[in-house]
Amino acid sequence: MLLERFFPDLYIPSIYDLPLQELQKMGIRGLVFDIDNTIAPFDVADPDEKLIAYFKQLRSMGFRLCILSNNNKARVHRFNRPLHTLAVHKAGKPSAKKLKRALAKLQLAPSEAAMVGDQVFTDMWCGHIGGLYAIMTAPICERDQLITKVKRGLERQVMRVYFKKIGL
Repeated sequence: MLLERFFPDLYIPSIYDLPLQELQKMGIRGLVFDIDNTIAPFDVADPDEKLIAYFKQLRSMGFRLCILSNNNKARVHRFNRPLHTLAVHKAGKPSAKKLKRALAKLQLAPSEAAMVGDQVFTDMWCGHIGGLYAIMTAPICERDQLITKVKRGLERQVMRVYFKKIGL
């Protein structure tokens, strides 16, 4: 089915619901996160203490981390400063070109990483193109950039088909 390229492999309410031990059993050693409305609202410049602690926990469990954002350099670098992780700006998702470069820097094969994001047309599709396990979260908040607001209506239709397929 044409829509399946946009379907997540796993849907969770929040990044804090990631099944970390299960991912490790699957051989996932790296997590690639979108920023806007996945790990923080798009209009919040800095990560909160809970997210900083969570990234430390993920690293202590052996996960290699990366932020992959379509946003600009200033936004991504400022947000990443307290997270101390690999950060890629202007990623061009759904293209997987910069994702593949990030995986090389992390020294991970696509099968060893998961893409975590809140959008089907950028994050999920990019993850699938790149060969990663694709995990979708609910958006953190209703506020979105204009281009994202435009896509959310179509996204809801895709997710309606997805939830029906998985029996929800």
